[in-house]
Amino acid sequence: MKKLVTAVFIAVLAAFGGSASGQGAAAKQIKIGVTMPTADHGWMGGANWWAKKAMDDWKKKDPNVDFVFKTSGDVTKQVADVEDMLVQGVNGLVVFPFESAPLTPVVEKAYGKGVYVVVLDRGVTKTVYDVYLSNDDESYARQAMEWIAKELGHKGNVVLIEGVPSVISDLRTKTAKAVAAKYPNMKVLDSQPGYWNKEKAVAVMENYLAKYKNIDAVYTADDDMLEGALQAYKESGRKDIKIMFGGGAKKEEVKRIIDGDPLVRADATYPPDVVASAVSLAVVGLRGRVFEGFYQKKLPLRIILASELITRENAKSYYVPEAVF
Repeated sequence: MKKLVTAVFIAVLAAFGGSASGQGAAAKQIKIGVTMPTADHGWMGGANWWAKKAMDDWKKKDPNVDFVFKTSGDVTKQVADVEDMLVQGVNGLVVFPFESAPLTPVVEKAYGKGVYVVVLDRGVTKTVYDVYLSNDDESYARQAMEWIAKELGHKGNVVLIEGVPSVISDLRTKTAKAVAAKYPNMKVLDSQPGYWNKEKAVAVMENYLAKYKNIDAVYTADDDMLEGALQAYKESGRKDIKIMFGGGAKKEEVKRIIDGDPLVRADATYPPDVVASAVSLAVVGLRGRVFEGFYQKKLPLRIILASELITRENAKSYYVPEAVF
């Protein structure tokens, strides 16, 4: 997919004009903590890259901004990381939760202390933030499942592979099931977590193949899990599945679409540069700024970025061979 910086990132950079800090030499020193999961799969690797890019860009643009960056492989460490950032006296906090519910209390603690909080993607279970930024998970899942339904003639058996338990994974699953429920001859046979991990998705798919004799489509809502499902299916030797749909527009999957893969014929965008935009929103929010031309005094509470359907007709415009993801 196109790895250009999102419109939000451009807008908040523009809010600072072309100067070093946008506020002159008198701009106060600020420290922002950025916490997110480790790069344990392709999309998250891209997200980590964009986070670092945004921090580097802001250090060049605003010499009075500093960052504390931490990644975590589990929610316990992430909670500890946020606690440590609070001890270090951060003014702002960018949180990409490993899991939503367990991280909510420490985010609420930070917000209660007056820390400027930007939460993104997987979200938290309470409105304890200044800005929430995410890709459009409802549209992301809805357009995928509608496409699957259309390709199947609105009938058939579908299995789902979910991500890490979180606000966005729950929304994707709920949306996919709601679309399928519109069509009497479509049935969601099962839905199990693959934790956005290829190897775990292999195990889930192997279980599905052993349990169900006829599967028409697989929806994983994630391209790394799609690759795991594809591996398990190809190793099984079965020929019943007609469609496999992931999500995220990983370059390898976009190439499959371009090449006319019989199973992977569509995908949906879910840009990892959303993290860069979140970092920028934290800087702008702490500086008391808003988007250029924005008449309200504060940034929006929720910002949702659009998801786009990729098919063979438009796939070439989303394919960037040198991209990180």
